[in-house]
Amino acid sequence: MEGPNNAAEASSSTESRSHKSAPAHELPTAHFYSIEYPGYVQPESVSKAVHSLGGQSSIDRAFRRNAPKEDSLLELNLRPDNPFSHPLPGDLVSTNNILLKVVKRKLKRPPTNDESQKEVVGEYTAAAVGVIPKTARFRSMADFQYQPPHDDPLSKLRRAMTALDVESIREYRFPQEKEDYTIGDPSSMDVDIDPQLVGRSHPEPQQSAQRSNLRLLPPPIFSRQGIPQNYNFKANPMSVTTTVVDEKTGEEKKRLINKARWKGFGPTSISFAEKGVPTKPPSNIEDMRNQYDQAIFQRLEELFSSRPVWTRNALLNQFTPAQAREIYNSKIILPLACYVFGDGPWRDTMVRFGYDPRQDPQARFYQKLYFRNLNHPIGRASVVSRRQESRTSVASMNRSLADQGREDRRSHIFDGVTLSSETAAFQLCDITDPMLKRMIDDEEDTRESCNERDGWFTSRALERIKTVLRHKFFALLEGYVATDEECLKLLEQQDGTRVIRPFARRPRPGKHNMAKGAMPVEDAAARLAPIIFTRF
Repeated sequence: MEGPNNAAEASSSTESRSHKSAPAHELPTAHFYSIEYPGYVQPESVSKAVHSLGGQSSIDRAFRRNAPKEDSLLELNLRPDNPFSHPLPGDLVSTNNILLKVVKRKLKRPPTNDESQKEVVGEYTAAAVGVIPKTARFRSMADFQYQPPHDDPLSKLRRAMTALDVESIREYRFPQEKEDYTIGDPSSMDVDIDPQLVGRSHPEPQQSAQRSNLRLLPPPIFSRQGIPQNYNFKANPMSVTTTVVDEKTGEEKKRLINKARWKGFGPTSISFAEKGVPTKPPSNIEDMRNQYDQAIFQRLEELFSSRPVWTRNALLNQFTPAQAREIYNSKIILPLACYVFGDGPWRDTMVRFGYDPRQDPQARFYQKLYFRNLNHPIGRASVVSRRQESRTSVASMNRSLADQGREDRRSHIFDGVTLSSETAAFQLCDITDPMLKRMIDDEEDTRESCNERDGWFTSRALERIKTVLRHKFFALLEGYVATDEECLKLLEQQDGTRVIRPFARRPRPGKHNMAKGAMPVEDAAARLAPIIFTRF
């Protein structure tokens, strides 16, 4: 009896469970993307909502599959037409949501006078339309919004840039800082308040309301960090308060300056076209004269008295290594003794104050010639390579410090036999080669007035000097001493064609030394072949 009853109860419970279970439905394969818009969106305002999100292109770029991190950003601008509005950053998160379509159908009944029949019962149906793998959410606050004045010059410039108004952009000028950071508020009204209401027996004069006039315009890009961070602000210990007097009004103002700021000191530089030359150093540099070794200043005065124009290398060679190091590191000693030319025949040379080489024909001996050497390494060699070279070079280890010092102190001299430097930058007075010296001392090819390109020499004379100097210098770089006969042949060819600048030897592959104005490797190699020149 008991067994059959239990089987019947079990079958009835199974049937009840099968009737209560929900039916299985397959999910559709269509994918949708969701945007949780923090505002009311009506069917007629969908276009405005899309516009506030940056347009349909911004939405498509953010929801694109496998989009990079910088593209998967969505910003909501509640004032899309205002370039100074702070947008709300949106985060794209992965979701497993299902998009349901819910339909409510109402049962229509004929109107009756019975109050109980007024209740209408509806029927709801739901169907899965697709899945939502990504959702854009806006969880951060709108933050404080700042609206600059409409007539502010930067506001006008921003509107001109948006409208691509070229004329307005070109006419923009930075306005002068008036420093009126606090001004009276014209919108405030003087209101008479009963003294008893504020606990005073007598009325006090009411001060006019003030408002800030500090032009703190919003930045072009805002941070996406919406969570406050512990900033731990500390004042800059290098910033000190100083008092500045306005030269026009005489008003004293407070300023914050960086007492550790870098102060750049260098010799006063002038161009060849400027009239007149500096006669003394600037006042801010002159005030620091007593802070350095006076013996160095005395030695500099003696050197500039005997020779008014020097190259930096030639001048430093007149001092001991310790003194030269102090001059190089101080950055203030040379500006106290000389000025420099930024261009012209005496470019990058240091000239004595008050001396103008453009007015002295004898200054042609101080003109500077420079040739580029592309094989000269610009970067400094590594420590390992320098150590290996020092170990393998027996001559450098056996050479005494005195000989090394004498050789380094003649690096500005060119004698046509010794290679003292890998860069060709010489003054004409420092060239001791006999052939070049005769060409430099010749006064037949000189000018009556100074020229910006050739100085006191004629173009033909200076080109001949450059041709011989270039050939002899790069011949030393190739490992041999050029003869005067080779140079004479080059001068003859130059006089006949006016364009030839050949090399005496075939340039090594990848080791071509191109001077300023020299020909490329292919043209220089082609010049070595037999060529017939014709004078026109």
